[in-house]
Amino acid sequence: MNGAGEGHPVESLDRLRRLLARFDPRRLDGDRRAAVAVIFRPGAEGAEVLLIHRAEHPKDPWSGHLAFPGGRMDPEDESALAAAVRETDEEIGLDLSAEAVHLGRFSDLQAVARGRRLGLVIEPFAFELRGSASLAFNHEVQEAFWLPLSFLTDRSHRSSLEYTIDRGIVRLPCYHWEGRVLWGLTLRILDEVIEILTGNTPTDWPSEKIATGGRRDSE
Repeated sequence: MNGAGEGHPVESLDRLRRLLARFDPRRLDGDRRAAVAVIFRPGAEGAEVLLIHRAEHPKDPWSGHLAFPGGRMDPEDESALAAAVRETDEEIGLDLSAEAVHLGRFSDLQAVARGRRLGLVIEPFAFELRGSASLAFNHEVQEAFWLPLSFLTDRSHRSSLEYTIDRGIVRLPCYHWEGRVLWGLTLRILDEVIEILTGNTPTDWPSEKIATGGRRDSE
């Protein structure tokens, strides 16, 4: 585990809360928008983040991927933040307005799948869970689990996978956690979390013209 002073690991929730308060996220223009909830809680090894395992579905571009709860904005949503709260309640039965505190936001991302941009901007919002909460999954979610951020800050756990797009095969960074593979857009968001905490910018991503979602050919 990295250290940020005695008794204060770099992955501590207190540290993340302080750094997010002064973080200036990158914002992107776009009419079509979606929002996700990046939910943290304190753990034995510092902060932990909640990830969902999406259900398998042929029409879902991120079918079977590890992800954050969230989805597209609906016309009745007052804001992207409201969409993240609504989608989290729908997908995993967690009412963030009652059981969590909004900490801030991370940088917007362009949604990509199978090597192509989808014309959709994703807005990630950070929350801190207060207390414990039981989860109830809808049809979009197979499971959910808590991942220690200390696992991600340990670079020895970082690996890569081959990914097929129209232009050929590229290698993308990933992590393997208890039989699951963390990669793509979800990892891009978590890489920014780790960069905020440690100041270390990942250098193993392909150029921006290479998409980050799609079909895995090997792990």
